[in-house]
Amino acid sequence: MCKKEWNDAVESWVDFVRKGKDHYRDELNNPATFRLIGDVRDRLVLDLACGEGYNTRILVRKGAKVTGIDFSEKLIELAKREEAKEKLGICYYVLDATDLEEFSSNHFDVVAYFMSLQDIENYKRAISEVARVLRNGGRFVFSVSHPCFETIIVDGKRTSAAKRYFGIVKYPVQWKMERLVKPFTTTSFHRTLTDYFDALYKSKLVVSRLVEPRPTRKGLLKHPPLREVLVRPQSIIIESIKCAC
Repeated sequence: MCKKEWNDAVESWVDFVRKGKDHYRDELNNPATFRLIGDVRDRLVLDLACGEGYNTRILVRKGAKVTGIDFSEKLIELAKREEAKEKLGICYYVLDATDLEEFSSNHFDVVAYFMSLQDIENYKRAISEVARVLRNGGRFVFSVSHPCFETIIVDGKRTSAAKRYFGIVKYPVQWKMERLVKPFTTTSFHRTLTDYFDALYKSKLVVSRLVEPRPTRKGLLKHPPLREVLVRPQSIIIESIKCAC
């Protein structure tokens, strides 16, 4: 994940998210991820790579006590501005997800990544830090682009990124949809399911549930292009539990 890329994309990204233009988030990934996360009332939740805080605010409205971190100073600045307006009680920090030294071990009940772990180069270290800050029995929930059907956006069109499924591949994601204020490019990393599962296992995180989300009927009516997800999944959501062993 390149900080400069995301700092440069702030204007377009915030408009994209806050004005309901991210159809895959709103109608596909978020509903499924929040169902998997479940009841978070009075739970200590860490939202990693939180961006401008869109999902962080949803979590706190569901009753959680939430902390959000992101490595982009500009995105955290915008998240803090929104917090100053709404006063939801969210704490935001500019931190790299691979170094959560700000937080003590065994602290959080739930840790979440919303479609961002695939953008972090040292994902093994990031997962190790998740395990450290989770309490025993705590849950780690993350969503990523589905490794088996991963696509990249080139000139506004989705093309396969997983023709070579085996082998770690770094690739650019070109955001050029018409609904963007202006186009931008970010970096993601292709990993196999084995890569993710091995990293979880080595950090004593036991996989408990896996979801391949489908759009709701309402979502399909609002955004017909989501029908492609009825044929093959766009993303995968994994829940794991920190083992006390």
